[in-house]
Amino acid sequence: MENRKPEVNSGKRLSRTVKVLGLVSLFTDASSEMIYPLLPIFLSSVLGAGVAFIGVIEGIAEGTASILKAFSGYLSDRLGKRKALIFAGYGLSAVTKPFFAVATTAWQVLIVRFMDRVGKGIRTAPRDAMIAETTGEDNRGKAFGFHRAMDTLGAVIGPGLAFLLMWLLRGQGNARYRWVFLAAFVPALIAVALIAFALREKSPAAEAKLPGLRLSGFSRNFKMLLLVVVVFMLGNSSDAFLLLRAQKLGVKVVMIPLIWMVFNIVYSVVSMPGGMLSDRIGRKKTLLAGFFLYALIYLGFAFVHRRLFIWLLFAAYGVFYGLTQGVLSAYVADLSPPKLKGTAFGVFQTADGVSRLLASVIFGVMWQLIGPGAAFLFGAGMAAVAGFLMWAFCGECARGEPRAAS
Repeated sequence: MENRKPEVNSGKRLSRTVKVLGLVSLFTDASSEMIYPLLPIFLSSVLGAGVAFIGVIEGIAEGTASILKAFSGYLSDRLGKRKALIFAGYGLSAVTKPFFAVATTAWQVLIVRFMDRVGKGIRTAPRDAMIAETTGEDNRGKAFGFHRAMDTLGAVIGPGLAFLLMWLLRGQGNARYRWVFLAAFVPALIAVALIAFALREKSPAAEAKLPGLRLSGFSRNFKMLLLVVVVFMLGNSSDAFLLLRAQKLGVKVVMIPLIWMVFNIVYSVVSMPGGMLSDRIGRKKTLLAGFFLYALIYLGFAFVHRRLFIWLLFAAYGVFYGLTQGVLSAYVADLSPPKLKGTAFGVFQTADGVSRLLASVIFGVMWQLIGPGAAFLFGAGMAAVAGFLMWAFCGECARGEPRAAS
């Protein structure tokens, strides 16, 4: 793993680092999304897990592992080495994939899913910091939008491969789930190889001593953004519930990967234009549009009864993701001090993940005790509150406007 100084691109072209990490995410998401849309159905129909336990699995997997993101980001700032942590994180996620295929109980899936997400916790903040460091402020939204587009293109390929394999193995009964999970190891291995042989990193330089892992070095705008994210994510449960909702409304199991592929196609197409839009009009306005759309989508999932509308809602959900995910990352980069990019992304992603843990548990319990409509209405309401908080209290910080304290 040779260390070299990466280019910092202040023009309109994307850096080599952004392109390589985009390919890594493409192959990794192709792997993960071969498994993800089938996993709630596998848990429910094959392993007999209840909806509340599925919520616990998703909440623990996404939330608990996310606590690592703050430490991983801070560690990458302190060591000046991001590639090793990126390699370790993607490598751990890759080796977990075959274990989905041999799981025979829901608690085994919980353990495997948790370890997979631990890998994500290790790699995500250093990766996003590396993208921010090699990208100029004038095209940061474009760079993160490109990364999300590549990531999501993999999420289009993955469900497509899952659908093809499920159809080809339709005579295998429940065993076909396990063959699909096993096949997901191949693209994950390609991603790890790209990191080892194609990703370059600058040699670590002597840095000033970093403060401890705390928020004192960050601006008020960054802290307000964290609050907005926490409020919003408390109503943003695991997407597994959307897939389960689709199945309960009559979408056939073999079509679940396709409906997830529709979501990811739209997400991939919108991500880069969404990032570029935020470069042009500001992160705040773009995110407000995304939060408003999310509230409408969750209202739709609360009251929908026809299968056609399910497909339209998943497509609209892709627009929401395209307008928000890359833009949030660019917003964090804008608001964070230069020497604390990894820490900033880690803290942000930890706040996001812990909130998702609570959201998935709350959502699963509400679904089981009250019904799916109430759970989706709760999500829509939290999105509306988060949108108000962002509109009232979050300041824009891009392209010549006030910056975070450094």
